[in-house]
Amino acid sequence: MRYRRTAATAATLTVLALLTTTVPAQAAGNTLTVNVGSVVRPVTHVASGGLYAVDTGTKPPLSQMYPLKLNHLTQPPPGGQQLGNGATQPCCDGLQVAGKVTSAGAQQFYRMPDIYPNFPYRWISWADWESKVRTMVQARVSAGSVTNVDGWELWNEPDWTWNTAAAGSFLAGWTRTHRLIRTIDTVTPIVGPSHSYYNHTWMVDFLTNARNTNTVPDVIVWHELGNDSYLNVQAHVADYRAIESSLGISPRPISINEYASPSQVDIPSVAVHYMAVFERHGVRSAERAYWYEAGTLNGLLHNNAPTASYWAYKWYGDMAGNIVQTVPGSWLDGVASYDSTRRFVNVVLGGDSGNNTVRVNGLGALGSQVRVTLSRTNTTGRTTNQSAPVTVSAATYTVANGSISVPVNGMDAAAAYQLLITPASGAATWQQRYEAENATAVNANRFSSGSASNGGYVGRIDGTANSRNQSFVDFIVNVPAARSYTMTLGYANGTGATATQGLAYNGGAYSTISYPPTAAWGVFGSTVNTTVTLNAGYNVIRLAKGAPNFTGGAGYAELDYLHLS
Repeated sequence: MRYRRTAATAATLTVLALLTTTVPAQAAGNTLTVNVGSVVRPVTHVASGGLYAVDTGTKPPLSQMYPLKLNHLTQPPPGGQQLGNGATQPCCDGLQVAGKVTSAGAQQFYRMPDIYPNFPYRWISWADWESKVRTMVQARVSAGSVTNVDGWELWNEPDWTWNTAAAGSFLAGWTRTHRLIRTIDTVTPIVGPSHSYYNHTWMVDFLTNARNTNTVPDVIVWHELGNDSYLNVQAHVADYRAIESSLGISPRPISINEYASPSQVDIPSVAVHYMAVFERHGVRSAERAYWYEAGTLNGLLHNNAPTASYWAYKWYGDMAGNIVQTVPGSWLDGVASYDSTRRFVNVVLGGDSGNNTVRVNGLGALGSQVRVTLSRTNTTGRTTNQSAPVTVSAATYTVANGSISVPVNGMDAAAAYQLLITPASGAATWQQRYEAENATAVNANRFSSGSASNGGYVGRIDGTANSRNQSFVDFIVNVPAARSYTMTLGYANGTGATATQGLAYNGGAYSTISYPPTAAWGVFGSTVNTTVTLNAGYNVIRLAKGAPNFTGGAGYAELDYLHLS
């Protein structure tokens, strides 16, 4: 919420100062290096998320959400009453938006203290808080069709919003609330501590208490909201991992569920810097901060239409296959992916002005010549729409020793840029293969295998009980025409017997997919086929072990990829 951290950010340089002083002093003549052969992780669109990003109805429309491949959101809890940033009525109740969030392929945390209308929160009493907790948790447990809630966020920024004088210490409050939730809901993850910024001492104290009381969160959360925060992510992640190890706590996923300061959040190149560091340093999910209005994907939309920053996230959403290594040069940074099926390299970059270069290595599989298209965003902020990216250039490059160097001249340090690199001839016009490890895996896990397409797959698709632990994989696919398609699934089934899963698309009825036994778990090459009738444009295809309106599959199968033809 916009007004809450003025003191915390006043001591740091604003991003505008960075762009008008620091960056030009170092700008021009820099090189961003992309190493296509050095895989970082599967594409999961780590930074595509937001706090209070989604409201009910058409705010925002699903048609604008699909292209972003939203990873994760934090929404108010059931019955949330928070009136943030001048709002006159509560919005964005997590249960009310759950169907829409699920349709967009995202998961969500519920921020429990947003049951209060005021911020900073106004503590009443323990009896009042515990009554609220019971009501929120029971509402979620009773919502049998809601599947996409993967965290109770017990408090928000306790380093300055927890009322120690009235409620006692936060550490004792964490333990008490954690234990209360677990008397009602033993399944939904619990996440925290959600400090307003990373602090070594706070984290040590918090984790020590959590370990000693058996209340360690399932996901570790903190915020990165200073104007220089993206410079510190690597150090913060490393410090957290060292603390975790020293205390004997098993590794936890890390979620930065608020990032970017008010002056940063609408600058496309700064968004790219956050994308790059979150992907580079092992963050599981990250969410744009809620400084202004709710339900706009945190300013990516204005009047339900794209702003300049939307296109940076849309390019990021287009990534498939694997995130590959990028090496920044000065303030010039970026995130890149390689889709080995389409032989398609996607680089999103920004941060310097003047004439700079992108050096791309490891392009041998694309042939002796490649086609490179360079596009850019505008820099017009959250209240001006940009209907489409600006195409800067398109040219053919000769690949020498597996590399090309692409000049990016006349850069604006606030804009984001995209390089699309494809073979000079024979490139696919639409994506046909969708890797399971790139999809939304709910209550399932991603693994690697040398025999898997693109090196990854999804396994442990096991849960069949209530909505809190049902397992499924959702693929968001984009097809050129409304028609029937042959859908091929790569899989493994080491049970020795035929396994089944439910298949549904676009919210329709379930049919059954059968997977005959294969040689072993994690060994791929086997396929099954079926026919699906899809709409032109975006569709959501679900393969489920268990899901609402589906009684559950038999046995177990691991998913490698989905291919449409």
